[in-house]
Amino acid sequence: MLEFEKKISELTKKIEDLKTFSKEKEVDLSFEINRLEKKLKEFKKKAYANLSSVDKLTIARMLERPTSFDYIERIFDSFIELHGDRYFKDDPSIIGGIAKFNGMPVTVIGQQKGRNIKENIKRNFGMPSPEGYRKALRLMKQAEKFKRPVICFVDTPGAFPGIGGEERGQGEAIAKNLMEMSNLRTPVISIVIGEGGSGGALALSVSDEIWMLENSVYSVVSPEGCASILWKDASQVKKAADAMKITAQDLKGYKIIDKIVKEPEGGAHKDIEQMASNIKTELLKIDFNKLLDNIDQTIENRYQKFRNIGEFIE
Repeated sequence: MLEFEKKISELTKKIEDLKTFSKEKEVDLSFEINRLEKKLKEFKKKAYANLSSVDKLTIARMLERPTSFDYIERIFDSFIELHGDRYFKDDPSIIGGIAKFNGMPVTVIGQQKGRNIKENIKRNFGMPSPEGYRKALRLMKQAEKFKRPVICFVDTPGAFPGIGGEERGQGEAIAKNLMEMSNLRTPVISIVIGEGGSGGALALSVSDEIWMLENSVYSVVSPEGCASILWKDASQVKKAADAMKITAQDLKGYKIIDKIVKEPEGGAHKDIEQMASNIKTELLKIDFNKLLDNIDQTIENRYQKFRNIGEFIE
């Protein structure tokens, strides 16, 4: 919970207590209740409109935050999950399969975190291994063959950094995804729904459009990692987060992402149904058939998009 949310919780409880007391004792406290409700509304509006980079990082990492599965089951129909990379094993930290979106067959791929310790251990805390990225690429190539658009949900602190992952070619698996996605002959949309960390996120983000939820983050390294590298002090998280420009608003300003998807007040976890509806509304604006019909131009636009990212001074 963010610091100011404790005050919101206290005010909300006070209002509920006053309503209960008013009803039980048959006392008219409507003036006081209305005053507190107005105060609460104004405080929430001001607080959520001025979230810091660290506040957004905290929201992006919340256990309550909706996962890829939460969005898939609400946005798409008839989802069939497919497993395995046909080389080593299935990686539960990346889910993927076939679904229908507004009647159109699509391929959906997402990085999946857990809701508790048991689930997070199973999902490796959303940190994919090489086989996860190879599974994702297998599904993308399958989508290319059958002319299905690809929608990716990005939510990872980064690729798994363990010895096993390195032994099985973590760097090669990520690099191959980057190379293949840049020329994938089908439309690709990537949506950062929580954390977009390092190459682990980029391996699902070479797409025609990159979107971020309002309170998500997207960066080359975690703020803790950045603070450890630059200042040899992991506690300098706030300083690092501000300097790194990790928020959706910063990245939209730098033209690294294409769209910010609005979240319900307080974050996506406050109203999953509304958040899923917001994403679906934005996806419905994409003319996938037009992108498929002009696939050569689609690929060229994708290439130019990434070529144009960044600025330099001579």
